[in-house]
Amino acid sequence: MNEIDVYPKPIRQYGALCFRNTPRGPRVLLITTRETRRWMIPKGWPISGLKPRKVGEREAWEEAGVIGKAIKKPFGEFVYDKLMQDGSGARPVVAVFLLEVRRCRKRFPEMAERESVWLTPSEAARRIEEPDLERLLLKFGRMVERAGRLR
Repeated sequence: MNEIDVYPKPIRQYGALCFRNTPRGPRVLLITTRETRRWMIPKGWPISGLKPRKVGEREAWEEAGVIGKAIKKPFGEFVYDKLMQDGSGARPVVAVFLLEVRRCRKRFPEMAERESVWLTPSEAARRIEEPDLERLLLKFGRMVERAGRLR
């Protein structure tokens, strides 16, 4: 069986690369996935009536308790392999929006289901298993270094 048989076609998701500036430099947010406990960014399926960046904002709130505004254009995208509930495989393509975090809440919908951590972009990249997402985190880190700080 080849890869095409296992992963029939790409499907779309939207995610948020959540960041905040600290006195020691920018930090990005990683959360654990519910099933495999891998480190990831908040992401989810399209939601009818919501623009893609707004889906990223909602996922950041539901999965990590962070509130902020996502930039309108995607920063990039990554692909990962996902085992669906019915046992089939999928290969979501995740459009990633930068989201500057303005507030963090202690209580949020998925707080009992996930862990979260704030890291430098390079530290975050080392925890990620998806090569495309690792590259996006490193790209973000280089962009911030060149700019000094974001916003």
